[in-house]
Amino acid sequence: MVLIVSLPDASEDPCFGPFPISTSVAISAKIVTIIPESENRLPSKSRSVVAIYPGSFDPITNGHLDLIERGSRLFDRLIVSVLRNETKAPPLFSASERMEMLREVLQDYPNVEVDSFAGLLVDYAAARSATVLLRGIRAISDYEYELQMALMNRRLQPKLETVFLLPNEAYSFISSRLVKEVFALGGNISPLVPASVEARLQRRLSKPKRKGA
Repeated sequence: MVLIVSLPDASEDPCFGPFPISTSVAISAKIVTIIPESENRLPSKSRSVVAIYPGSFDPITNGHLDLIERGSRLFDRLIVSVLRNETKAPPLFSASERMEMLREVLQDYPNVEVDSFAGLLVDYAAARSATVLLRGIRAISDYEYELQMALMNRRLQPKLETVFLLPNEAYSFISSRLVKEVFALGGNISPLVPASVEARLQRRLSKPKRKGA
């Protein structure tokens, strides 16, 4: 299994020593490879590499956009796919609304496609001819969960690789849940989400003023 971690703002890593900013570290068993992001694409065979970035995106944040922008440079085609999970509590925005939000902010990325899926991610990846799953890791707690999921996906589909990207430091604390909580309490979320997403949150969550208030 290949684990690729992008370090956008780090100039030195305690495990691997100093290396240039904006590099990717690929770890496969005992092999460590430094892949400069200036090469734009991960080393691949002659066929194009299709990656899937799955998530709830309820709503999309600037942290998501950071990973999508960098992922669009690493892969020939990136499919940003909204999870339709009927077993969880109803989302704030429907799947179609989340897809609309994504398309609004991703229209300048020609190799990025917006889609949705339900069921096993590995089955969806096979249906879309994807060989890579793109995931973000904000903290150690994220890594533990994501590694478990990556190993399970690997067991279900051995040819499907998982790529982890570390977020830009400015977005390392952002989550969709936190954005909604801050907004509901009257906080400023303009640095955390695209303007079009903030406008949708205003329409969805703003409480109407009572008469005579």
